[in-house]
Amino acid sequence: MPPDPIRVLLVDDHAIARNGVRLMLGTADNIVVAAEAAEAQQALDLLRTQAFDVVLLDITMPGMNGLELLRHLRNLYPRMAVLMLSTYAEEIYAVRALRQGASGYLTKDVPTGVLVDAVRRAAAGRKYVSPAMVDKLAELVSGETAASGHEALSNRELEVFKLIAQGQPLVQIGERLHLSPQTVTTYRTRILAKTGLSSNAELTRYALEHGLIQ
Repeated sequence: MPPDPIRVLLVDDHAIARNGVRLMLGTADNIVVAAEAAEAQQALDLLRTQAFDVVLLDITMPGMNGLELLRHLRNLYPRMAVLMLSTYAEEIYAVRALRQGASGYLTKDVPTGVLVDAVRRAAAGRKYVSPAMVDKLAELVSGETAASGHEALSNRELEVFKLIAQGQPLVQIGERLHLSPQTVTTYRTRILAKTGLSSNAELTRYALEHGLIQ
């Protein structure tokens, strides 16, 4: 009797992205996309009523973003395998996600075989790390490199950084993140201090150069 297929919950606010991932995973005979969610609360509702082996989770979503949802999943379902799947390059979010307990980090342009392998690894309780990230993680563990620039920011600071770099006013950022304008101003001050930048224009230039905004 063949083993039960790996049940995947796909969480991404873009239907086209979900369709593409579903088709890629459909090439594997032991993986099935059992459910899909377009935002965090929908994903949490599904997890309360269904069993999944792996959650494939996008970083950028309306409301609660992927890293925030990852943190909730680690608290609620500590044994649940969560793979981050994002348009953002590994150097922006991969180490951050792995530190928070993700089973791996993939960009949305990965080949089908890599995605399938990563899901199988995660379901088996192992990590997926690309060869480039293996070197990065080794440097961090050995202390050869220290967090700098945007890597030194907290998740919330990074989110505020990106919104400032996109040209959004502080009041609008506060409304979007449910923060007071004073709190957003405090975050901006911390961001400038940690990155060594001095203005919104420099934040925008830095964000463009490092792929933080697209």
